[in-house]
Amino acid sequence: MQIDSSAKTFVDKIVVPGDVVVDLSSMANQTVRLGSGLRQEVDSLSVITAGKLRFSKPNKYWVENSQKRYVPCAGDTVLGIVVDSKPDNFLVDIKGPSLAFLPVLAFEGGTRRNIPKFEIGTLLYVRVVKANNGMNPELSCTDASGKAAEFGSLKDGYMFETSTGLSRMLLSSPTCPVLEALGEKLSFETAVGLNGRVWVNASDPSVVITVSNAIMGSEFLTGVQQKIMVEKLLQRLEV
Repeated sequence: MQIDSSAKTFVDKIVVPGDVVVDLSSMANQTVRLGSGLRQEVDSLSVITAGKLRFSKPNKYWVENSQKRYVPCAGDTVLGIVVDSKPDNFLVDIKGPSLAFLPVLAFEGGTRRNIPKFEIGTLLYVRVVKANNGMNPELSCTDASGKAAEFGSLKDGYMFETSTGLSRMLLSSPTCPVLEALGEKLSFETAVGLNGRVWVNASDPSVVITVSNAIMGSEFLTGVQQKIMVEKLLQRLEV
């Protein structure tokens, strides 16, 4: 699907609350996915938070900004921390305005006989299924087809918090320079949540520290600067 002509002026540009960025009347029979920072008003999408308007194929628009507070949006992948367990669901902190709930059956092949057991403090990689104003977000440990995919608990490793803007940069395509440079020299695992949480794991603790420091220091650097920073960190690692 081609990007809506009314949005071309705004995509990858700074937008502010009140800007009308997409004319839905010209997109008949097409489903548009609404990300954070936007609101639908009859036949248009308007901005509710300042930032850069982003677009990803085939049909998703969102406003990207760098903030600590996360606003849940259906379809987002996030890192959550289990804070309580109920008979029918787990309560999970995803850095949003309210706790999210993860139904005990929201797992691949989930039944009452194989309910997972998560201790308080367990770190989970989950998908936001529902997110509406005035309601607690609903999570799932499956992809849209019901498969576990990469979702579930993240064991060991180190989790740290960043801005939502840095999280989106880390998840961008093609691979962002800092992760590309690190991956050429080091072996490690990462999981990035759109809620501004990052998990890093490696067999060597010094690698975890190096990767974490590189990621945290990359937010306001250009691609070239990110690679230079990684080179310096790797030199220290070899000493």
